[in-house]
Amino acid sequence: MKTRQETVGRNSTTITGFILLGFSDIPSLQHLFFWVFLVIYIVILAGNLLIIVLTLADPALHTPMYFFLRNLSFLEMCYTSVNVPKMLRNVLSWDKTISFIGCAMQTYFTLFLGGSECFLLASMAYDRYVAICKPLHYPVVMNRKVSTGLVIGSWLSGLLVYFGLTSMVFILPFCRSHEINHFFCDIPPLLKLACGDTSRNEMVVFMVALFFVTFPFMLILMSYVCIISTILRVPSGAGRRKSFSTCSSHLMVVTLFFGSVSIMYLKPNSSYSPDTDKFLSLSYTIITPLLNPIIYSLRNKEVKAKFLLLTRHRQASLCPT
Repeated sequence: MKTRQETVGRNSTTITGFILLGFSDIPSLQHLFFWVFLVIYIVILAGNLLIIVLTLADPALHTPMYFFLRNLSFLEMCYTSVNVPKMLRNVLSWDKTISFIGCAMQTYFTLFLGGSECFLLASMAYDRYVAICKPLHYPVVMNRKVSTGLVIGSWLSGLLVYFGLTSMVFILPFCRSHEINHFFCDIPPLLKLACGDTSRNEMVVFMVALFFVTFPFMLILMSYVCIISTILRVPSGAGRRKSFSTCSSHLMVVTLFFGSVSIMYLKPNSSYSPDTDKFLSLSYTIITPLLNPIIYSLRNKEVKAKFLLLTRHRQASLCPT
């Protein structure tokens, strides 16, 4: 399980790989972790794929809101696939190594997809703002060109920034250890392994996280202030409930995702705790992608109706009269 190292100085080493410790400190639960994470991973892929298929199958759901939802579901499938397969392998294997290049790629795609999700959720909040606060202008404002541009912008938002951030971390000399106390390669535990003073690197990481987390969150917050203000002015209670139901699913996802990510990347470095970080990482890499299809399916009448319709058609085809 040891990773080959070449000494290049008295205090630093060139590391050709790392060891992901993951949950190896609880050996008696390794098999349980494997089956739990495997089931969750399958449900994430199946649930998000189902949302994509259902919203594509019905022309009535070819609207900007479901276009954003399809992209979110696809993004969640990619996001979990960056880390979970490697985690499943490590849980049951004695060999928990990951190559230097593999670790760098895992870090980059985790950051890139996470940053894309932040801006995609902000785009979805803007879509709900226009739909509720400016309903008569919605078809014009949220046309196909605008919605496509928002999605492309979300996907490309951190493409080069996160490449630079990842490069900045992986050019550092590592001298303390090659064991990462995490279940995937992430910047906070990697900086703990670097030699010398990493305060500048930590400041850069904080500033990037501040922009890619706080800026989209503030846009979402402003959108929902306007949305709630508009909903409260609706005269009938039924109208208020109907208006709020169109954005409540998105609000739940935003709370889950931004809450855990903010604590993880914006907390003071002095409060770093490997066990706490692993728990927080699970919440936004596994729990949120798992809950997304559940939340959007159970709280979305159109998606639920389409699913029930397809289920009835399937049953009718299997049991013809």
